[in-house]
Amino acid sequence: MTEIRQALTNIPESIATLDLATLRQKLLDLFCQVAYQEGDFLLSSGQHSSYYINGKQITLHAWGGLAVGRILLSRLSSETEAVAGLTLGADPMVTAVSVVAAYEGRSLPALIIRKEAKGHGTRAYIEGPVLPEGSTITVLEDVVTTGGSAMKAAERLHQAGYRVNGIVALVDRHQGGTELYQQAGIPFQAVFSIQDIQQQWREIRNSQSP
Repeated sequence: MTEIRQALTNIPESIATLDLATLRQKLLDLFCQVAYQEGDFLLSSGQHSSYYINGKQITLHAWGGLAVGRILLSRLSSETEAVAGLTLGADPMVTAVSVVAAYEGRSLPALIIRKEAKGHGTRAYIEGPVLPEGSTITVLEDVVTTGGSAMKAAERLHQAGYRVNGIVALVDRHQGGTELYQQAGIPFQAVFSIQDIQQQWREIRNSQSP
């Protein structure tokens, strides 16, 4: 628990200006410290797994959110006009990217996509600024397993008249998501593979062993 408390409280002063390669490494370490667990878990996809990654421990982290915003922004195409994602996992991600972009002088609205239509008012699926039809949007996701969440977000955006130019995730578990996006013709990239996280997690554990 000591290591976890340190990860939650020790905020690198240079996190806003750190070079992206070093920032990615720090984010990988943070995943291993606060988001990755091994055990017996039931995933939202319905699959059982021997490990679990709680992406919200990263995206809602004091400096993890800023790191996520910087790294994901660097991976967006210059044609991207907004970022979007399915609630709840993508909510802090699209916000972080939009805010970081604003600091860099770029207007990049954030859209949050509901799982079900709003039950009152406009009964909309999409929250956020109404963009011109045909606007180019990138979908963000924290952890991709089968790919269903990001695909649902992409489908809602298409139905609203927008163009989805890609899906960017923090972690790819390599359990069908990549293939699903390929079939749909949507470019996909992930900051980390599950192998990246598991290898680093084991190295950290071994370094702490007596």
